[in-house]
Amino acid sequence: MQTWDAIASRRNVRSYADRPIGAENLDQILEAGRRAPSSRNTQPWDFVVVTGRTQLQALAKVWVGAGHVATSAATIALITSDIPEHAKRAQFDLGQATMSIMLAAADLGIGSCHSGVGDPDTAGRLLQLPDDRTCSFLISLGYPADRPLAPIKNPDRRPFDELVHRGTW
Repeated sequence: MQTWDAIASRRNVRSYADRPIGAENLDQILEAGRRAPSSRNTQPWDFVVVTGRTQLQALAKVWVGAGHVATSAATIALITSDIPEHAKRAQFDLGQATMSIMLAAADLGIGSCHSGVGDPDTAGRLLQLPDDRTCSFLISLGYPADRPLAPIKNPDRRPFDELVHRGTW
């Protein structure tokens, strides 16, 4: 798939086929996250990859909207320092890593969906994080159960001319 096709095909997938993701594909997706840009190249993240069904089901309970994690083939937990000033600065960088991961997955025909973490203490226990780390986001991954990824011709987005301003508002 070409870059534009991955961008045009990516959508939030919350229902996954019961099919594992090959280790080579999973590593390529993780490498995309590792290569994401960050402020001053600080790379404020670590990734914990979860593939065990019991652990995925428990992890799905750390946010009201994370049910898709329970049925995913794999979920990547984005981990950062829990020092408030570090965590705040890292949010933009984590967003870039998230999008890199999701586009790399789409390029491979693998669906994804991001989730917040409302209960970081439980997530930390489930992931056995060190005391100075916190789980900021989750990205579930898997092959879509309903339909494969394909470019979306008419996305449900605001009209281009409504949101693009050139030079001034």
